[in-house]
Amino acid sequence: MSRAEQIPVSGPCGTMTAMETFTSWHSWADAEPGLRLRLPAEVTAEIARAVEFAVAHHGDQRRKTGVPYLEHLLEALQILVDGAEVTSSDVLVAAVLHDVVEDTPCTLADVTAGFGPRVAELVSWVTIPDAGPGEDRRTVREAHLRRLRDAPRDARLVKLADRMSNVQTLRNLRPSEQGPYYEQTVAYVVPLAAGEPWFAGWYASWQEEFADLAERVP
Repeated sequence: MSRAEQIPVSGPCGTMTAMETFTSWHSWADAEPGLRLRLPAEVTAEIARAVEFAVAHHGDQRRKTGVPYLEHLLEALQILVDGAEVTSSDVLVAAVLHDVVEDTPCTLADVTAGFGPRVAELVSWVTIPDAGPGEDRRTVREAHLRRLRDAPRDARLVKLADRMSNVQTLRNLRPSEQGPYYEQTVAYVVPLAAGEPWFAGWYASWQEEFADLAERVP
């Protein structure tokens, strides 16, 4: 489908609804035509700059599933543009750059210099800090997720799109990782969708589609 793929899921009283997946933008060549249709030219140009910046810093990094890391960034972007119909340049650029500080040597100062303080602020909100001496990585991650309840709306939108990119194909992860990731998403990320009707509806469909994973939590 041109906008998004749809996975049938059971709805109320046995009816079937569809959980959209956003996985068709594998490269800038895939993304650019849709962006030009939906966004002003200057916003598309700024996103193009962000994609170039992200590719330069993420290099040959790959997702856990083995695909180029750029695909995750473009999925988050597609979710915001095609799904949530976000048009804010700062939010869309931050979505493309959301892992650049966490996963590469790039700094927030670099992001500020390239894209301004507002984008850097949004990236900061969704960047998980390094664990300190004696700190457990999972504890630090969950503290970060709890803090997002107090984040600005734009930062929450970036996080919702980031996590949605990961969980829409959750079954592609190793079976041992699926249950805990499902549980973490339900506990910390789904509540961020309150007040965001499109995201709330999508995550409700997702929970129904993947409900069996709740039984796999150790």
